[in-house]
Amino acid sequence: MRGMTTTARLAACLGLVLAGIGGAQAESGGFFKNLFGGGGGSGDGGGGGGNLMAPKAFDPNDVYCPNVFVPDGGAAIQAFAGAAGDNARLRHQIVFSRLSRECQARGDGSVSVRVGVEVRAMLGPAGAPGRFEAPVTVAIKYNEQPVMSRPHRVAIPIPAGTAQGEGTVIENDLVVPADKAWGYDIEVSLGAQKAKSVARRRKPAATEAVQSEAPVPGQ
Repeated sequence: MRGMTTTARLAACLGLVLAGIGGAQAESGGFFKNLFGGGGGSGDGGGGGGNLMAPKAFDPNDVYCPNVFVPDGGAAIQAFAGAAGDNARLRHQIVFSRLSRECQARGDGSVSVRVGVEVRAMLGPAGAPGRFEAPVTVAIKYNEQPVMSRPHRVAIPIPAGTAQGEGTVIENDLVVPADKAWGYDIEVSLGAQKAKSVARRRKPAATEAVQSEAPVPGQ
């Protein structure tokens, strides 16, 4: 990509970023520790070993903790200066960078879930540095039905002279009832509404179209 600007190189790579996370599960233990400071009961099952006990002693680590799931259509937001799908008019794209979770069983049989989300904003050829806000929803589902759902707006600054930035949100204490403590899903998605840009105010020159998880032409 010799001869291309930093913004152009980023725009050319947008399709590859989407291909890696669209509709897939994402997890990172290192990111989880950085977000939550390490420790705590996380994992996909109980600890091994130990003496037999009758009745079994309460173990906060003996808990079902599924991977964070990103549904199809919820992995990215694109904003265009004009018609959606024209890569040359792409203002910015926002995608998930890293996801993590922590689950802890409670004495009443319910589960306390914490979710960490990091999102990345990347400028396109028609974009400009500024501060962006992306809608992120963290939800617990059971048999495809919502148990809890919490919306957030994540602030993502892109300083002048750079072409991308990151923002983080941590959702604490989502509670899964005891009767749904096994087999539930943790779902995170970027909202279908457009990411709000609070960069310098400019006269509206063109309609800004938004396309959720749209492929970049030529990819």
